[in-house]
This record gives sequence, C-alpha cells and structure tokens, in this order.
Amino acid sequence: MAAAQEPRARWTRDEHGIPQIESDDISGLHWGMGYCHAMDRGMQMLLMRILGQGRAAELLDGSDEMVEVDRFFRRMNWTGGTVEAAATLSAEARAACEAYCDGVNARLSESVPWELRLVGVRPAPWTIEDSLLLARMAGFLTLAQSQGEVERLFVEMVQAGIDDAQLEALFPRSTQGLDREMLAKVELGERIVPEAVKWGVGAPRMMASNNWCISGAKTASGAAMLGNDPHLETNRLPNVWVEQSFRWPDGYALLMTMPGLPAPLVGRNEHLCWGATYTFMDAIDSWVEDCRDGKFRRADAWVDFDRRVETIKRKKGDALVETFWENLHGVLDGDAMQAGYRLATRWTGADGGSQSINALIPMWTARSVSEGMAAFADVESSFNWVFADSAGEIGYQMSGLMPKRPNDWSGFAPRPGWDERFDWDGLVPVGELPRVHNPQEEMVVTANQDLNHLGRAKPINAPMGDYRARRITELLESRDDHDVDSFRAIQMDTYSIQAAEFLEILKPLLGAGPIADALGAWDCRYELHSTGPTAFELFYTELLVEMFGPAAGPQVIEHLHDATGTFIDFYQNFDRVLVAESSPWLGSRTREEVWRAALGRVSDERIEPWGERNRLTLSNMFFGGKLPRFLGFDRGPIPIPGGRATPHQGQIYSAAGRLTSFTPSLRFVADMSAATLHSALCGGPSDRRFSKWYTSGVEGWRAGRLKVRKPPSKG
Repeated sequence: MAAAQEPRARWTRDEHGIPQIESDDISGLHWGMGYCHAMDRGMQMLLMRILGQGRAAELLDGSDEMVEVDRFFRRMNWTGGTVEAAATLSAEARAACEAYCDGVNARLSESVPWELRLVGVRPAPWTIEDSLLLARMAGFLTLAQSQGEVERLFVEMVQAGIDDAQLEALFPRSTQGLDREMLAKVELGERIVPEAVKWGVGAPRMMASNNWCISGAKTASGAAMLGNDPHLETNRLPNVWVEQSFRWPDGYALLMTMPGLPAPLVGRNEHLCWGATYTFMDAIDSWVEDCRDGKFRRADAWVDFDRRVETIKRKKGDALVETFWENLHGVLDGDAMQAGYRLATRWTGADGGSQSINALIPMWTARSVSEGMAAFADVESSFNWVFADSAGEIGYQMSGLMPKRPNDWSGFAPRPGWDERFDWDGLVPVGELPRVHNPQEEMVVTANQDLNHLGRAKPINAPMGDYRARRITELLESRDDHDVDSFRAIQMDTYSIQAAEFLEILKPLLGAGPIADALGAWDCRYELHSTGPTAFELFYTELLVEMFGPAAGPQVIEHLHDATGTFIDFYQNFDRVLVAESSPWLGSRTREEVWRAALGRVSDERIEPWGERNRLTLSNMFFGGKLPRFLGFDRGPIPIPGGRATPHQGQIYSAAGRLTSFTPSLRFVADMSAATLHSALCGGPSDRRFSKWYTSGVEGWRAGRLKVRKPPSKG
C-alpha cells in the first residue's frame, strides 16, 4: 500500500458516531467519503471485493462451500470489462472516483482490518474497477437474481408436467407462445428445486422496501415530505448502509451510502431529498441453446461459443479449473461440448456501473425534482426513486436497463436461442419507463408493487404483492397534517391487509381450539406479544402445501417454503390462486374444502407469541456466527415485528442453506421545511467489533426511534 497522502477533507463524528466530512470542493468530499468508508467499513468493502472477484476459497477459506461461492461469482464474471467500463466515465465522475480511491487507499495505508491480517490477506490498492464490481453486485444480488430464479422455477414446473391452465393461474400470460416440448428437453445444471426433492408424479393434470413522498397539501408544515425504509438483509453486522454527512462551501448533504460505491445513493441535500426501492423490473432473460461440440445453433448454422477458462485457487487445496461458455445470450448453464438443449442467461446490468456513477455525481448539487428524475433515469440498476424538493414538488422515476423484446414475448419464459427474432434489440428508452411528476393524488407510494401503469413500457411481469402499498396509501390518505411522527408510525405499522382478506374467508370455517382462539381474536397486526400472527402463518404454510402439493408434490412446496425465497418475493402470484373460488389448482375440490383441510393440518400445540417465533441474530459478516456468543461479534436474537405484507416487513427465512431476512435495514424521513434528516440504522457506523459505534444504533432501531441528523457546522 502506498504511503499516506495529504488529507483532502476534514472529518469529525457527531453524537451518533456519523462521520461529518467537510471539504472545499466535491472532489474532496469523495476523498473524505472513501477515507471514512475504509476507516469504518474497510473489512466490509474488502470482503465484498474478495467475494465479487471469486477469490474467497483462495484467500479466506478453502471449504467446498466457499468454492461454490467462487464458482457463482466466476460464472457472473462481474470483474470482466470493468476497465472498458471505467473508460466511459465522464470527466467529472472519473475525478470523483479517483478522489474516492485515493481516500480509501490513504486510510488502508495507515491500517488494514485485523481480520484480513489474521487470514494473511494483504489487500491491493482500491481501484475504480473495484467500485464498478461492487456496483454490479449491488444491482444483481437478491434483486435481479430473484427474477432469474422465478423464471428458472417456471421451467422446472413445465418439466414437472404442471399444465398450462395451472401455470397461467400462477403467472398470467406466461404460456403465450410457450414451447413445452422444447423446455422439456432442456438439461438444467442449476435447479431451484434439487433433484433429491421430487416433484409430484401421477398428479391430476389441471396445474422487499417502501418509499413514498407527499406534497405540502398533506403535511403539517406545508412542505413536501419523503419517507424511505429499504428492506434488505438485516441479520448481519455491519449493516449494508453507512451514514455520512457532508459540508462544502455551497451546500450540505445528509446521506446513506454503501461502502465501496463513490456516490450519493439516498438521502438529501439542501434542496432535494430522494429514496429508493426495488422495482421487480424484468431485466434478465434466458434462451434455450441447441449445443454441440462447443457450438450453438443460429438458424441453420453452427456458431462457436466464447470459451472462458477460470482457475479457482483453493487455500490449502488443489486449484479447480472451470470452463464457462458464453454467447450473445449470456452464460450457458452447462457444458457446450455435450450435445443437448441448455439455458443461456443474460442480465442487462452485467457490463454496467459507469453510467450509474455518471448519473449520480450531479446529485450533490441537484436542486429540483426534475433534476433528480433526469439523473436517476440513467441509473443502470432497476429501482423506484421518489423525490421531494424544497419548492414543494414531488415525483417518481423508475431506473434500469429494460431490454427491447418482440411484442409477443414478455421475457418470462425462455425462447429458442436459434431464432433471431427473440434477440434483444437494444434497450427501451428511459422516457418510456414508469414515472410521474406532481401527481394529482398529492402522493407517490412504491412498495415493490406493479407500477406499469405509470409508463409506456411495461417492465414488470412478476411484482411483489401490493398489500404494503395499499396500507401505506390508506394511512397517507387518512389525514392532511402529516409530520415526522406520522411517517415514523407508518414505517412501524404492522397491520396486514393480506391477513384481513384471508380471515374473511377463514373465520366462517374456524371451529374450536388454540388456532381458532388465536385467529378469532386477532386484529391482523404482527405485534410481538400477539399469538395471531403465529397462528396465521402456521395456517398459511399448510394452505400452500394443501393447494399446490397435489400437483407439484408436497416435498416441493415445503422445499420452496423452507429453503428458498420464492414465497417471500412472489407471494402475490400464489395468493391469487389461494383465494380464488375457481382455479385449476383446486381439482375437484372447492376452495372451502381445501382451506378446511389446511386448517386441519395445523397442530394444536401451544401457539407462541410472534416475538418468540420471529427472531433474528445479527451475525458478524466475516465470522458468520462461528464464534462463541460471549465474544460479542454477534448480537441477538432480536424479536422482529411485522410479516410479509405489513409496512414494517418482518420476513425471516432460509435461502441457499443460510438464514436471511427482509426487514427495514434503514429508515429515514425528511420534512423539506427543515434542514434535517431523521433516521435509524440497524447496526452502527463501524464494522470494528471493539468500537463503541459497532451496534450503537440497534436499540433505537428496535424501538422505532429516529435520530435527528443536522448538516455539519461550517468550518
């Protein structure tokens, strides 16, 4: 690491431990951002770089599990083309990125996190290419990734013999142009449902984040307001986000940033506030490739795949050589040397990063909703951005790279790769994506629901349920004098419209016993003391098995529920079938017969309060829960209020063999009448176990308190 540099920014901490960074210019702010990222989250950003490079088995742990992690990241190849992408940065963005890297490296030259020294890692200097790698990771993991997984699940359902009517009930318009014979021949290398979990045979042939903004017409102050609570994995230390405050001669910014990314991601400056949720845009597609001898078919010709060879080094073990086959449709799942049908998958953001940084740099000084919408429209990853400015305007803009497809293909089900008609034809212009400026409703609410009606293009084909959005809208419409406290109450709200609608059907079917008692008295709030949420979730799980198990196989449904995020991300698709009075999934039974059968499957054992059942432990991301609890690297378990369909989401589940969660990783509220930002972070500013700032924000986050952040004082 190079020798220490002359500081280009000054910094202190406020009473919450948040770095207060001051500089004479924007470039100096980026230097300070990088320095403080490396100081407070150096372990986090270096660990993410190691993972993204596919070098975890080489540098950290040579276990089989870590080799699989490396294999995934090598397949994605997000380090590929980063030099070329960096060359497309604007002059302003390049200067900002170079200053950021200088700040990171200035701190790392002073101190390298002891965890990395413990395993013998001597980190190379941080580069612009490293930040582009992390930008790609942030745009794909759990976000675009979930869309790809549900599309892969659809293929598995087709291969399992689930019929068109049942598929259409789950995934509307998915069977238009569906070639079942072709998909039946596809050899899947990676499966959502493992081969060991058998799909039903001989079955009857029938088959997470909130943000909102409101105009001054609905606030006590008369100024526009904005609230945001991104629902990400929260059972980790440190948090995904890190808070930083900035001051320069012409302004200030109170931000939430991500270590490794040199950009003002969410937060506010003097004139404008902005927040983000995920869109569920379909920016990832698969094609069926006809393969043989390292070639793929195009019309009547055979074309060579690009062959990429990766060597995965293994700590205290032999290296593995992996071959990946690529073409215009992405990376092949399988060996192109073997004759057969295989899937190739491509994500629009795989080569990106620089365009997003170009778009975000001007946000330091943006003054209006119009400027914010124009800037964020060019961000490559798909997010819902909401805005509120000091002039009282509000707005919404979807970002993301939406591929142009033929009119008769939504992108959900794979199409033949040999038919050029299904190739992407560039990208949909950003002006066609959903957006709205100063809507007549005086508000914008996004909670991962379907927002296609706000644009000419229709980028969403598998949205999350709209229950949270409906509840937030209901609460916003209930009064015209909103303030920070009312926004905080909305963020903490645990009322489930989903449960209320299900109980309208269920209550007439209830008999006697603990389940009936708990559900009969329940107010549909997922509060920690209540047994109602526990009873409802026990019933809901059995209802999924009872409804979908006969055709798909009970083991499959249990696997999807227990070991994947399928019912977490796409529960609306399944709910639509569960509540329908007529559905091909019912077979010869009525809806009420299926519901009664599910109710009969629920055990009458003690129904514990929700707070005893819905708990998570904050695990140190480097040690992964492997150290004794008394050492203090992990904290918890912490009871979490809320459920899948409540504004305060409280989803805890297993995916890919590990416990994960969708809960509010961060909450913030801005009233544009005051130069403040109110926020809560589950964690603390620092990833240093022995720092007073390691978990300094957890108790306030648990209690629903918002701390008040103010601009750094001048000088």
